Amino acid sequence: MLLLPPIIFQSGFSLAPKPFFSNFGAIITFAIVGTFIASIVTGVLVYLAGLIHLVYRMPLIESMMFGALVSATDPVTVLSIFQELGTDVNLYALVFGESVLNDAMAISLYRTMSSLRTNPSSQNIFIVILRFLEDFFGSMSIGVGAGFISALLFKYSTLGVENLYNLESCLFVLFPYFSYMLAEGFGLSGIVSILFTGIVMKRYTSPNLSEDSQRFTASLFHLLSSLAETFVFIYMGFDIAMERQSWSHIGFIFFSIIFILVARAANVFSCAFLVNLARPPHRKISRQYQQALWYSGLRGAMAFALALQSVHDLPEGHGQAILSATISIIVLTVLLIGGSTSTMLESLHVAGDGNNGQHHSLEDQENSEGNNVGNIELNNVEGTSNASKFRLKLREFQRSTPSFTTLDRHYLTPFFTSQNGDSDDDDHDPNGAPQRSNELQGVESHRLPTREMD
Repeated sequence: MLLLPPIIFQSGFSLAPKPFFSNFGAIITFAIVGTFIASIVTGVLVYLAGLIHLVYRMPLIESMMFGALVSATDPVTVLSIFQELGTDVNLYALVFGESVLNDAMAISLYRTMSSLRTNPSSQNIFIVILRFLEDFFGSMSIGVGAGFISALLFKYSTLGVENLYNLESCLFVLFPYFSYMLAEGFGLSGIVSILFTGIVMKRYTSPNLSEDSQRFTASLFHLLSSLAETFVFIYMGFDIAMERQSWSHIGFIFFSIIFILVARAANVFSCAFLVNLARPPHRKISRQYQQALWYSGLRGAMAFALALQSVHDLPEGHGQAILSATISIIVLTVLLIGGSTSTMLESLHVAGDGNNGQHHSLEDQENSEGNNVGNIELNNVEGTSNASKFRLKLREFQRSTPSFTTLDRHYLTPFFTSQNGDSDDDDHDPNGAPQRSNELQGVESHRLPTREMD
């Protein structure tokens, strides 16, 4: 109620729109399909290992709950190193977009499994799927709806013209919590709702604010998110030192780390295969990018929060074992993976100035003369290999279907904001004045390479 809403809202509000929406299909695939795969694989492996007495034994539903909560990634450390070393904005967008959206997916999966445990009579696969879809997409609809309503309100209220900056900022702050409380009141996920509220409000509501209100609200939510996240990690440190932990199940902790690495690999490589089926050769996710995505699966505040919830939801022994294992996973992934990220990026050759130019040229091929190179490569690949009809139909469908960018430019942006929709410049507000400085755009986007804005 207090700590997670500002963290999740800031995650959605600080998205860099261009690389995020240009990779939206891939991000959705990794966040929804991939998180579901990782959750199921982890839960099944924990359950099977318990059957052969390799780890602490738990029922299947509780194993699935553990798989769901530990599938939420939070690669803050990795992303900061990505920015410092100058990795490609598309790789950054994939990692960050997945980490933002899979929090919502993990929460929905955890709640579905928890309700399934308390109501055993509904243990039907179709009921489980229907309940999950209801929870996730219902919460998402509330969040998107609240964001669009706020955009229309600030578009026509003219509070900035009348110099009512304080009222404008207060109303802006109220809408995320309105979305959160409304979803909770309907028995849905407030976290999922507030995440999509942040995405929509950043894109459509924020441009309708005055410059002063834009700066104030961006600074406020960035501050609240930083304070909340810092408090979560401080709380985790105190919990390790002062609370009673279930360290008697070292085998459960050790094998859980192995299981989440295996599940992460199943997530990344299977989803990358699906995404590459629909992408032209010059936009495929390379093997180096897939390995970087696999390596960036740190766990953080969301996994810890859900593990704390599991102590109340599960019997004492099971919940305590899950909490101790989750804390260990968070500490080890942050220290080991976070500490070796720069070495990993250099060994995969996905960092550095020379690498940036290469990958940005690939990104720009769609709207430049370099697109001819991509067409030649596509023709060569299709000529030398027998591509399946399914793959060809996917590409034809992708070319014939209007992109989200086109829909946004011609319909959504003119309707919900004061912009005319013809300009694709994200650096200026509708009046032509520069938007807030990079410092206020969020810690995730202010150090990206300048080629992103070309």
